[in-house]
Amino acid sequence: MSTSRAAVEAVVTGIGVVAPTGIGTEAHWQSVVAGKSGIGRISRFDPTPYPVRLAGQVPGFLAREQVPGRLIPQTDHWTHMALAAAAAALEDARVDPAGFDDYDMAVVTASSSGGTEFGQHEMERLYLNGPSWVSAYQSIAWFYAATTGQVSIRHGMRGPCGVICCEQAGGIDAFGQARRLIRLGSRLVVSGGTDAPLCPYGLVAQLSNGKLSQVDDQARAYLPFDVHASGHVPGEGGALLIVESAESASARGAGGGYGTIAGYAAGFDPPPGSSRPPVLRRTMERALEDAGCPPSEVDVVFADAAGVAEEDLAEARALTEVFGPRGVPVTAPKTLTGRLYGGGASLDIATALLALRDGLIPYTAGPGTLAPGCDIDLVTGQPRELPLRTALVLARGYGGFTAALVLRAPDPTSPPQANPRRTPGEDKGGTG
Repeated sequence: MSTSRAAVEAVVTGIGVVAPTGIGTEAHWQSVVAGKSGIGRISRFDPTPYPVRLAGQVPGFLAREQVPGRLIPQTDHWTHMALAAAAAALEDARVDPAGFDDYDMAVVTASSSGGTEFGQHEMERLYLNGPSWVSAYQSIAWFYAATTGQVSIRHGMRGPCGVICCEQAGGIDAFGQARRLIRLGSRLVVSGGTDAPLCPYGLVAQLSNGKLSQVDDQARAYLPFDVHASGHVPGEGGALLIVESAESASARGAGGGYGTIAGYAAGFDPPPGSSRPPVLRRTMERALEDAGCPPSEVDVVFADAAGVAEEDLAEARALTEVFGPRGVPVTAPKTLTGRLYGGGASLDIATALLALRDGLIPYTAGPGTLAPGCDIDLVTGQPRELPLRTALVLARGYGGFTAALVLRAPDPTSPPQANPRRTPGEDKGGTG
């Protein structure tokens, strides 16, 4: 990559959230700061026959209020939430796609399970009624790239489009690709992800990895880094964000937006039983190197927080190796939502940018006593107010995917941002 391309900054100018913690950026942020959980008993279907009955579900989401009616029967719940989040992010960024050349706008999303619920219903029709009952939209609604395609079509975005399928790590990898596209000349990229794995077929598929918590107590089911860690809680939703070149954002008066994508790296763990170590430490170091950021400049880490004892210990050790024992505040607000797979890392990125905006580290609800060897400064009990300039977001996906993203707050000497700090209760970035 040429020096000129590498010098192009990618800034985030809009955020759209559809999550168990709320619909809308500020609704989500207020829930996170207050430690208000979105985890409860699964209500999208009867979970009684299953060993896992808790999940993070988006409250009050009605597709007919968020998505054009003709698209609802053509697409899965996962895509409905992404369409709502994309529209909210564009509104938050004060972007009218009509003001851009079609080929200057791109879409890159993360996907994990695809259109699971849509696919389940079509299989039910096939086996109960025969092939003539299967919708023609089955061929596209389940597909991992369906959300990217629908967002690009709805907003006339005809630049480079794609989908990243790396489970929980995919949200970070999508932002790495968004920055790459900005450096290659795109003016604007819609990036992030959502997921909707809460249907019988989706839950059974998740159960196969043995990492879901079967604890029925909402407050105790998902306890990363804790002595009582028992696995994670699944969830739906996520976030889509608007990434622009700093030059383009400045030209239209958006200033530095919420912050800059300063560094990115990805890696892949060796197979089980290998003598090689996990790649998380090296991935963090490469992301920091890419950002030109020494570990001492990182103000907060948003952890992957698997909730599985051995994976938590591996992450804690990697953090200690890079930052020293208790060397940096660590938080995992995903204990309020569950792990959202394709939507999880992008929601963490959105939350990290809001933390930088407000100088406030949200706390990790749930954990009480850290497991032996987890020598990290996990923020618990209440938010921690600090001057924040740099955040590191981590994610690991099932199968070995690993990614790290470095975010920087806007330069305080730069022109005013398009999205200044808002008063609590004001929800201009929401979707309804």
